[in-house]
Amino acid sequence: MESKGNLSEIQNQEHAILNINGATVVEIENARLVKKLEQKERENAVLLSLSNSIASIRNKLDLFDVIDLKLKKLFDFDDFVICLINDDQQTHSAFIYNQKEDFLKTAGIAPESSKKYTLDDGMCRAMISSEKPIVFNVEEVLRWDDAPAWLSFWHNKGIKEMIGLKMVDRSACIGFFYLYTKNMNSLSNIYFDLLQGISLQISIAISNIRANEKIEQQLLEINAYKQKLEDEKSYLQEEIQHKYNHTEIIGQSKSLKGIFHLIEAVAATDSTVLITGETGTGKELIARALHNSSLRSNELMVKINCAAIPASLAESELFGHEKGSFTGATERRIGKFELAHNGTLFLDEIGELSLELQVKLLRALQEKEIERIGGRDVIKTNVRIIAATNRNLLKEVEKGSFRSDLYYRLNVFPIPIPPLRNRLDDIPHLTAFFIERISKKTGKQVNAISKSALNKLMLYPWPGNVRELEHLIERSILLTSGNILKEIHLPKTDRNEAINNTDEQKIKSIHENERDHILSVLKRCKGKISGIGGAAEILNIPATTLNSKIKKFKIKREHILNK
Repeated sequence: MESKGNLSEIQNQEHAILNINGATVVEIENARLVKKLEQKERENAVLLSLSNSIASIRNKLDLFDVIDLKLKKLFDFDDFVICLINDDQQTHSAFIYNQKEDFLKTAGIAPESSKKYTLDDGMCRAMISSEKPIVFNVEEVLRWDDAPAWLSFWHNKGIKEMIGLKMVDRSACIGFFYLYTKNMNSLSNIYFDLLQGISLQISIAISNIRANEKIEQQLLEINAYKQKLEDEKSYLQEEIQHKYNHTEIIGQSKSLKGIFHLIEAVAATDSTVLITGETGTGKELIARALHNSSLRSNELMVKINCAAIPASLAESELFGHEKGSFTGATERRIGKFELAHNGTLFLDEIGELSLELQVKLLRALQEKEIERIGGRDVIKTNVRIIAATNRNLLKEVEKGSFRSDLYYRLNVFPIPIPPLRNRLDDIPHLTAFFIERISKKTGKQVNAISKSALNKLMLYPWPGNVRELEHLIERSILLTSGNILKEIHLPKTDRNEAINNTDEQKIKSIHENERDHILSVLKRCKGKISGIGGAAEILNIPATTLNSKIKKFKIKREHILNK
């Protein structure tokens, strides 16, 4: 009986022990579940906190600070990098990384965002094919045949282990998230699910940053375009007010037709043109004809008169300046090079530029780029250059006042404009044009010029060329009262004294005066007898009659050529 009692007691003790062990297992399991739930709550709290922080992120620096401050409280890592796949879908580049100066000065080459690295390496392929983060031993990976080229940089910085995972947006891999540590086995305990959740939040932040950067870039482009429109408007208003702004070149002389031929030959190209000629010959009209006949005709032709601006402001006029770059620079201003982008830049009176500015102009022409005064950015330009001068630039080169390299850069296609005294045939056409235009402007009813008045114009030497003719016609129209311009008010100079003051000449016989007058007209017409601008027309007699008088007075060719 006693043995049965002992056995029962032993069994009871065993049952008690089993109950205790079962309770312990349950308690342990419950504790494990509680710990797991607590960890899950912490992870959710981290993701929520990160999500709230990411919602306000607008740039890379903000994202760097959020990751650097918040994630280092959770995970044991020394550094991190976010890389994005480039548009070519073949390479990736660093998007966010530590850009502190002391970091960039250390061993190796920093993972600058401008560098592109292939996706065809062992680490990238492993991450793209994996749905989970991967822990990499740096020294082991460096022994791979397909180890990434950038890994040696981190090895040189003492990194021993790294974890990498792909970042996904709309099921597509857009880049990679790397954490780096100098301690072995410190990353193997990271909760992969949490890290994946964080990477999804970072992907959202990157999408926001990219969208924001795109908006900012578009705003910059809109503001730049708005500024250009304002500058163009200001420039066009100045051009409208410009007094000498004809849209046609008037004349039919042989020399002018030769100029038309040159314009047609070069207009459709981007070759630089150098227009030479005396003051008032119409160099700007030739420049406008070139531009209007070119492939750039839908863009602006921007003019800068190099003789009309002070030397101290010439550089700013050409290349522009930033706000505060010099005293008086109260706002940013783009120069004529930028304003003429894709169009034509007309450099009038180019011979007046200082040697210092000639060097900067030469560089702009050679490099096709400029820098604003006080600016840091290099601005690419695409302009067609037309230059003009009333100087003999080759002589200026010999004197040392004009650079020879700039001269040859400009003198690609020269167009010399003859003075008005060498294209007398054009005077009747120009006179008719100016009478019509000036009469409308002044409200006068003048519609013609008398032959005697026209003869005076044909005999005058025109030192001021076409511009002087225009001004002279305007003055004469203002002083006339009829419909026909009968009196031309030529300036009193020694060169035309014989035209206006014939009564003061030495008294000669009628035959002497007639011979002298015919000879004078023949000299002025360079021996031309018939046709428009010929001596017969000026003298208002038939050409046959003039030939008879030439024989009568024994006027020889050498008399005509003898000055």
